[in-house]
Amino acid sequence: MSETEAALDLAGASLVEIIAAIRAALAREPEVVALRVLDPDYGRGRYAGERVEYAGRAHVHRPLRVWVELADRLGLRLATPRVVEPPLIELRFEALDRQRGAIPASSAGDDRREKYGRASEFARVRKAEEPSFVLDFADALARVGLGPAPRILALGVNAGDELELVLELRPELRAGASFVGLDHSASALAYARERFPEPQHRFIEADLAALASLELGRFDLVLALSVLQSPGVDDRAVLRRVVQDQLEPRGGLIVGMPNCRYCDGELIHGARMKNYAQPELSLVIKNLAYYRRYLQQHRRRVFVTGSHELLLTAVAGSSPRPGPAGA
Repeated sequence: MSETEAALDLAGASLVEIIAAIRAALAREPEVVALRVLDPDYGRGRYAGERVEYAGRAHVHRPLRVWVELADRLGLRLATPRVVEPPLIELRFEALDRQRGAIPASSAGDDRREKYGRASEFARVRKAEEPSFVLDFADALARVGLGPAPRILALGVNAGDELELVLELRPELRAGASFVGLDHSASALAYARERFPEPQHRFIEADLAALASLELGRFDLVLALSVLQSPGVDDRAVLRRVVQDQLEPRGGLIVGMPNCRYCDGELIHGARMKNYAQPELSLVIKNLAYYRRYLQQHRRRVFVTGSHELLLTAVAGSSPRPGPAGA
């Protein structure tokens, strides 16, 4: 074992004991914490924590999902498990480089409009490679029920990844759909125009606060993914503007609220909160409750789904609900 690696023998330990041992080892600042555990394949069909006997010795079964989730919640990278000696495998948890986040803090001299531009770490993120996002977004898109030639508005469109995902999920729309994308990063929009060069698509450099003055018309679908909670955005004003001026009467809205963060190439559950060991969700819940109530008052059925990115989908069809939520 190298000086940068800690090996823990925790056969038979509870999950609480394992978490405490990993945290204690990490406090000594090794680069890798290694555990030898039962290969999950030997406990197939059993629940986490059930005992499995192999060659006269009792082992504790935990599905691979448990170890993946543990790495996620502790902010670690789980390397590919290694078979060491049947029925054992070695799990290696690696410390992440905390300085490598996808959304770095801007200094006073930075161009804040290019914080998410093509030269940023954020430009490397591909949400269309995250299974939970793709599956949840596909479900939301199916609820909207787009026709063959929809107009789609993407707020905070960046390089247009969500528009490309729409076309991957609904390839029959390539001939008829038209996009309008709004963002304040010139470099990201330039790339979006390269990806969607057809004349029916427009990409506009502007802040969300200018939405009312742009006279964009109405749309069959409005996308606002990971944008309404951005610094400087009045999310409620944008929502009201979209509902009153941008949505067709039968149109749909998909709002994405990040419940994750990126660090050193890894997707980690929950937004990081200062002075909190684990994610604190009260602001997310408050915002979702307001959006849901407001949209229901404007005759929309509302669904909230998702995990790492929470998706609120609003479609036409519900009756107004009582209670003040804005005009």
